Amino acid sequence: MPSPSTRRLVLAAAAAAEDKKAEDLRILELDPVDSGLADYFIICSAMSDRQAVAIADEVEYRLKHDFGVYASSVEGRKVGEWILLDYIDFVVHVFVRDKREFYDIERLRKTARNVTPGEIETLLQPARAPRHASKPAAKKAALKAAAPAAAKKAAKKVAKAASAAAKTPAKKAVAKKAVAKTASKRPAAKKVAAKSVAKKPTVKKAASKKAIQKPAKPVVKKTAAKKSTIKKIVKKAGKRK
Repeated sequence: MPSPSTRRLVLAAAAAAEDKKAEDLRILELDPVDSGLADYFIICSAMSDRQAVAIADEVEYRLKHDFGVYASSVEGRKVGEWILLDYIDFVVHVFVRDKREFYDIERLRKTARNVTPGEIETLLQPARAPRHASKPAAKKAALKAAAPAAAKKAAKKVAKAASAAAKTPAKKAVAKKAVAKTASKRPAAKKVAAKSVAKKPTVKKAASKKAIQKPAKPVVKKTAAKKSTIKKIVKKAGKRK
């Protein structure tokens, strides 16, 4: 599997070759089982041997200046018909056009996959991301992580509200029943109160009867007085006789 650093170097080498007007540039991603030597081949064509040397020199300079990387070996620079720059993980082939058609190394690597610089850049995007995410990114990640929990809490609240809404009619019905029961008991309470009120006058009547009966004693005394007067009258009548 190619490393991110290898992919960056491949992109830099391809860009350097294009800056020197290289033609028909291709990047081949080699099958590791088939090649066993490199991850990528960069193949391009030049109109002349001078242009081929200029392309090779630009690739060497760019990688050395920007990345501090040197080619492990360089072949064919003197002739300039096929210049090979070996960077171990990838190899740059600069051909004069007719020599490229003659050797046709692309045909020899049938298992290799032709990739574009754009595809390599997409593979590098996760690798280029900073280790420590920025605050907005961290907040977004935290919100995403908290979303399921928040959704569960919201679902629980909705369930509670639904259960409460379902129970309120039952509670109202129970309250109505209780009110009806108390209302039904009120007439009975009124009757009991009326009975107690009705009994009070009877007590007064009995008290009044007792008050009426008390003067009976003087009546007895009067009858006794009458008897004594009668006896006196009888005695006087006897004496007259």
